Amino acid sequence: MVDTFCATWKLTDSQNFDEYMKALGVGFATRQVGNVTKPTIVISQEGEKVVVKTLSTFKNTEISFKLGEEFDETTADDRNVKSTVTLDGDKLVHVQKWDGKETKFVREIKDGKMVMTLTFEGVHAVRTYEKA
Repeated sequence: MVDTFCATWKLTDSQNFDEYMKALGVGFATRQVGNVTKPTIVISQEGEKVVVKTLSTFKNTEISFKLGEEFDETTADDRNVKSTVTLDGDKLVHVQKWDGKETKFVREIKDGKMVMTLTFEGVHAVRTYEKA
């Protein structure tokens, strides 16, 4: 099922991302960069592991995980979190936990695009990616 996500995706639209980053406590300068950066996400599967690479002119990150197993992740804004990624129907759900807080990314494929909904404490952002 992860196969549907395995591709190279380029950000084409971003809504409310600044408010989401503000809610997370991301500083002004990092938010400015985050708002203008159009990352490319490469999702692949290597055996039982799923690999998600986020590539941009600002910063590159890579995570590798097994579905349903918690792993350590350092986010692009340098938070150290415990993450778990699961498949919920046809959605890829990524939960990050740190300092008693939790944020969730839900990725789904709609009309051939990958739509990622980010939620933190009632703040929602939507980022849309098209295959590169």
